[in-house]
Amino acid sequence: METKSFDWKTSARYGLIGSAIMLYFSMIGMVEVFSARNLVGSLLNMGHLLLYGGAVAAGLLIVRYVNGNGGNFWRSVLVTAVFTPTLPIALVLLNRVVDMRQVFLNVSPPLMEIITLKQGVPLGLLYFAIATIGIVLITAAFTQIKEDLRKPLGMAIAYLLIISSFSELVIQVLVNLFGTRVSNLFFTGKAIKIIPAIVIVLVVFGSNYFRMRRQVPEKKKNNGNKPVDQRTQLIQLGVVVVALAIAPWILGQFLSQALFEVGRFILMGLGLNIVVGYAGLLDLGYVAFFAFGAYTMGVMTTGTDLNMGGGVINFWMAIPITVVVSVFFGVILGFPVLRMRGDYLAIVTLGFGEIIRILALSDWLSPIVGGAQGILKIPSPVFFGIQMKTPQTMYYLIVLGALLVGFISIRLRDSRLGRQWMAMREDEDVAEAMGINLVQTKLLAFAIGAGFSGLAGGIFAARLGTIFPHTFSLLVSINALALIIVGGLGSIPGVVVGAVVLVGLPELLREFTEYRLLLYGILLIVMMLIRPEGFIPAEVFKRELHAGEDHPDFSGATAD
Repeated sequence: METKSFDWKTSARYGLIGSAIMLYFSMIGMVEVFSARNLVGSLLNMGHLLLYGGAVAAGLLIVRYVNGNGGNFWRSVLVTAVFTPTLPIALVLLNRVVDMRQVFLNVSPPLMEIITLKQGVPLGLLYFAIATIGIVLITAAFTQIKEDLRKPLGMAIAYLLIISSFSELVIQVLVNLFGTRVSNLFFTGKAIKIIPAIVIVLVVFGSNYFRMRRQVPEKKKNNGNKPVDQRTQLIQLGVVVVALAIAPWILGQFLSQALFEVGRFILMGLGLNIVVGYAGLLDLGYVAFFAFGAYTMGVMTTGTDLNMGGGVINFWMAIPITVVVSVFFGVILGFPVLRMRGDYLAIVTLGFGEIIRILALSDWLSPIVGGAQGILKIPSPVFFGIQMKTPQTMYYLIVLGALLVGFISIRLRDSRLGRQWMAMREDEDVAEAMGINLVQTKLLAFAIGAGFSGLAGGIFAARLGTIFPHTFSLLVSINALALIIVGGLGSIPGVVVGAVVLVGLPELLREFTEYRLLLYGILLIVMMLIRPEGFIPAEVFKRELHAGEDHPDFSGATAD
């Protein structure tokens, strides 16, 4: 790759960017805190991933730059690698001269030991520099491997990191299915043992390698089009259904509750996806409809005395009412904002959500909704004599709700109304000129999205048994909006993926809860920079974001 002269300044800049990432995670305390969680025996822990993740980032950045702009590949990579360990080394040396802990509390002796690999200065810093430079070079070399080897190897490493990072989930499944003896064969504490880790890498690599080799002749035979095997699809669907059915009894109460939270946000995300993803109406007050559903459920099922329980009607009679009430208020919100677009619509809906929360908190409505004390003792659903108050039983209710809403969303997306929403999202003036009734179309989007949110609120109130105004803060709307952006606007599978990533995974890493919002923000920034269309985007959004662009991948090829 000699198309351009060597640009050492750019190479050094990327190395310093990676070094700054390493320094940042170190000085905010994440490297030290996360190092307590071993992943693979005692060889690899989460602190290592954060510390040396900057080196991986530097390697990927310089490879992407060279592939896109030309230049001497290995000379650029080497310069980047040399500059990458500089800032952490400077931190250690400066800390020996000045006690930095008086200003930066997280620059502690354990952190110094992690950076110096417990070898002290200068030997430990030499080892750290060699390790960092080696990781940058290995990352760059990995991108140059042939695709039929690079992809299976990447998937094998990813599988190992996922299994080891969420080992509690895997251990819980193994214990419930086979007992602790089988679990102890694979894990020591929360860390996977070295031999099983090697086996996982080999098995995943081998299976994916041979699968890809087998698919190449099939694609050539079918002119690049992979044939659709309906039998395979039915088998996959059956596996998913069985997995959903038995999941709560394998995972236990805590993980079932985590699944409930994921399902709740899937319900909300599917509703907001109609408003934002299909119709293009930026709604930041979506939590208001969630609150309407929850409070309607509480008031209808607790009766006149909000703190005694056992009220007017049961859950099954109240749940349709919660949807109807939420739809009604969705229409009420829709009328004032019919002529608003973009930022103005976002501000108005944000204000609407805050007004609803403040009204619920006020003394004026306290005889109806309980004010600051909220509504207590909301009864749980009873299904054929079974009281659904445990995480395992309520899990089925939220899954059924999510499946129903998902089915409706698919039908709406493919209907005439769905096409009207999408036309309005692209250009309201053109849509109106084509004969689309914007008033009716917008109101239907607000109403249907609000109904889905109200359904989630009603189930949520029945699960908790108590609701308070502070539960319905702006952050709920932000979370719902973030998950559909990360998953992919307008994409139903994207909503599911976004809920799992932004809601489910943090629930499994509760031990690092103090850094939860920080990681949340980092993920959003990285996604917007690297994959702004989301994990599983709708095709129309993908085309819009990448229209007229050439996206070189790390092997130098151009994306289709």
